[in-house]
Amino acid sequence: MKYASQRVAQVYFLGALGLFAVQILFGLLAATVYVIPHFLAGILPFNILRMIHTNALIVWLLMGFFGAAYYLVPEEAEREIASPLLAYVQFGLLLFGALAAVTGYLFGIHEGREFLEQPLWIKWAIVVVALIFLANVSLTVLGGRRTAITSVLLLGMWGIAVFWLFAIWDPVNIAVDKLYWWYVVHLWVEGVWELVMAAVLAFLVIKLTGADREVVEKWLYAIVGLSLFSGLLGTGHHYYWIGAPGYWQWVGSVFSTFEIAPFFAMVVFCFSMVWRGRRDHPNRAALLWSLGCTVGAFFGAGVWGFMHTLSFINYYSHGTQITAAHAHLAFFGAYVMLNLAIISYAMPYLRGVRPYNQVLNMWSFWIMTSAMAFMTFTLTFGGVVQVHLQRVMGMQYMEVQEQIVLFYWMRLGAGLVVAVAVALYLYAVLGPVREDVPASQPGAAPLPAE
Repeated sequence: MKYASQRVAQVYFLGALGLFAVQILFGLLAATVYVIPHFLAGILPFNILRMIHTNALIVWLLMGFFGAAYYLVPEEAEREIASPLLAYVQFGLLLFGALAAVTGYLFGIHEGREFLEQPLWIKWAIVVVALIFLANVSLTVLGGRRTAITSVLLLGMWGIAVFWLFAIWDPVNIAVDKLYWWYVVHLWVEGVWELVMAAVLAFLVIKLTGADREVVEKWLYAIVGLSLFSGLLGTGHHYYWIGAPGYWQWVGSVFSTFEIAPFFAMVVFCFSMVWRGRRDHPNRAALLWSLGCTVGAFFGAGVWGFMHTLSFINYYSHGTQITAAHAHLAFFGAYVMLNLAIISYAMPYLRGVRPYNQVLNMWSFWIMTSAMAFMTFTLTFGGVVQVHLQRVMGMQYMEVQEQIVLFYWMRLGAGLVVAVAVALYLYAVLGPVREDVPASQPGAAPLPAE
């Protein structure tokens, strides 16, 4: 760790991993309701379980992004963070807002807008958190060396803040509400979050492989161009059924097909850089998560997204378990694995030890990835059956649910395996370091230079 202020990232990573565990717990509870419908019905209704599951996901991913920024920006800018104190204040506000929101949900206090259920005061608090972060990081970058990585990262973070403002506006007309609601939900995960993903992956590739920065930056700009070109107008694939003009069926279908391009480019970029660069970095787990991130994003966000993005297919598949399959693999592949990659890379430096628990970390990768792949296939097959029975044959929704309950049992089983893998990961990065590998041990190999 070159700069003392990078230690700020550690509290963000710890907070993110804590919320990750919460997200998995409530996901398991929600999955249980699918197979035991009255499970916890009198204590925690399904809508509350689902709300906490999805909101914890969003917050812990954002917390991980903030931690990644506070870790890599000092190295890229070659100077300390402008104000570590403000960074800690920001973390406190963000964590308090997350806990307050979850507590409110448990007592039925929410706005009811899917994924944007936070009470208004919490949404404004998030605005304050974003302003603190942007001021802190922007001042750090402007006062030091400027690189393509920090430029793209800042563009993505500013995009996250700007599009969040549409979460505050709650139009009375439901069609107008959905029109701008997607400015947050889509343009975050299929637009500006991809910029953050590309920037963090570029940083990891340089550090883990020693690839030439100039080559990496050329790839980075190409990926960013593809992301913005496809993601902005690709929002139209959400406008099929909300009363928007008919041309959105063409705009949404055409540009959504291009959304697979940046994810494919990320796969080619990362694997080619690893192939060209050195492969002797001791942190093999971080490299595995980084490569896995690109592949998971390509299949989850790219292939599974493309499978049902065209309007004449989405007409049948919209809102079925096919959508759930895409959402689970896309979020896991693109952003969960990204955070786990940067945490795996940074934690040894933050703890001042050599890369540790590598085998356990990599076992976590393979178990978690396999379980998520199984869950995705399960939900996909269940969704196909649902489409046929419900949308083609015209069976009632609840009748169809009874027919596909076997798929829900398999999804629950996969979720339990994911939970085991998450526990392994938490132990691998937070647990005790084996006595034969600390950096202070006489004769031990030094921590690799960053």
